[in-house]
Amino acid sequence: MSPILVGPLAVAGVSTVLAFIIAILDKFLNNYGQLDITINGKKTLNVKGGSPLLSTLAAEGIFVPSACGGRGSCGACKCKVLTDVGPHLPTEMPYMTPKEIEDKIRLACQVKVRKNLEIELPEELFSIKKFKAKVESLKDLTYDIKELYLALEDKQEIEFQAGQYVQLVVPPYGDIVESTQRAYSMSSRPSDKKHVELLIRLVPGGIATTWVHKHLKQGDTVEVVGPFGEFRIHNTQATMICVAGGSGMAPFKSMLNHMHETGAFPEKEIWYFFGARTQKDMFYLEELRQLASSWPRFHFVPALSEQPTSEEGWTGEVGLITDVLDRYLQGKVDKAKGFEGYLCGSPGMINACINVMKKNAMTEDKIYFDKFA
Repeated sequence: MSPILVGPLAVAGVSTVLAFIIAILDKFLNNYGQLDITINGKKTLNVKGGSPLLSTLAAEGIFVPSACGGRGSCGACKCKVLTDVGPHLPTEMPYMTPKEIEDKIRLACQVKVRKNLEIELPEELFSIKKFKAKVESLKDLTYDIKELYLALEDKQEIEFQAGQYVQLVVPPYGDIVESTQRAYSMSSRPSDKKHVELLIRLVPGGIATTWVHKHLKQGDTVEVVGPFGEFRIHNTQATMICVAGGSGMAPFKSMLNHMHETGAFPEKEIWYFFGARTQKDMFYLEELRQLASSWPRFHFVPALSEQPTSEEGWTGEVGLITDVLDRYLQGKVDKAKGFEGYLCGSPGMINACINVMKKNAMTEDKIYFDKFA
């Protein structure tokens, strides 16, 4: 190994060991006892101190959204902490605006309960529930995306808006010693209150996705928490420009089926651009093409980013989804009613699509997205 690399690697290794030792000492040597958390000046919880605020609240049945399961990598679990708990941590700063810092907004996963706390939470969080469900089916849509269809148990029903998400509770398994949660958009219809459907792509090394793809079986019992999220259809006459890739299909499947089934938002034209690398990454093609042929205001535009061979018989668009989107916005989509953008996918895809939409006279306040953590 190069001597240039030895120093930084040694420092990184020592830092990791020290962080681990500090975490262990904090957990076992610092006994914070029973503490009070007062919420919105109305409700007081008596809790065991020492754990992150996020998990402490969850243990009391109050579920703050957290797309990353408390790793501090999504910025979703914001709440106001009125009590002085010290300065914002480096892990919080990337997700905070100057105004939020001034208003004492914190990430619940990064604030430890070490003293009595006064906090403020949105009232709607108190209606979020934990559901127990059975795996009714688990099928492959592609080589790396599974459709997980869950039947809620104990006569439970879930009320949600098309576009919202739930957090899937992942139990300990293999070398994973602690339960965690990950957020997934619901692809099911809001009218089906007894089921939750999720589309889950395998991420190499991903705790939740590995569990779903390698360990979960039909008939198993799981838990989901929700619904969460503000991603939804807006009640205007503007044309919906929807863009997704991979498992970003999920909220749009829910939205499209809801609109088609109920006749909601009858003035809206809908254009759905779905990008994939090759044909083996495509799914639900026939269902969406049939929907487009029977529903005049819905237009489906699938695109492959890699040039297919002539033997594959691909008849759709070819090129990066952003390039296809740009061509259609400039020459094929009616501009008369104006546009609204709806995006779901990786941060890179979303940022690139936002640039294309802004280039085509769409303002940022009319672009809505569900960005994967």
